Amino acid sequence: MKIAVASERNSVSGHFGHCEGFGIYEIDGKKILKKEFIENPGHRPGYLPVFLKELDVNVIVSGGMGETAQQLFTDNNIEVIVGASGLSDDVVKMYIDGNLKSTGSICKEHAHEGHCND
Repeated sequence: MKIAVASERNSVSGHFGHCEGFGIYEIDGKKILKKEFIENPGHRPGYLPVFLKELDVNVIVSGGMGETAQQLFTDNNIEVIVGASGLSDDVVKMYIDGNLKSTGSICKEHAHEGHCND
């Protein structure tokens, strides 16, 4: 299983599309086997869900995400977790332990990168 965390340095980004990059965690059971950082290749409508699907990502974690992006991830069989915050490593551990749940919030404000509001 692979989990992608939209990240700013080592923390969860407020908005996946404008994040610095993605922490990609390869998980086996409750163990992190591998962790790498991939720079955001650029925010273009519909591109990032396909980009992450091609990396075999199963779950995307972010602070905020728009409704269309959430639907595109779902269409690509990628679980969406929004409303996350804190250090990326901690959030992944919470997911592995079954303690990370999506708030289901939808980011509607794109005028300010990284500052999504419900």
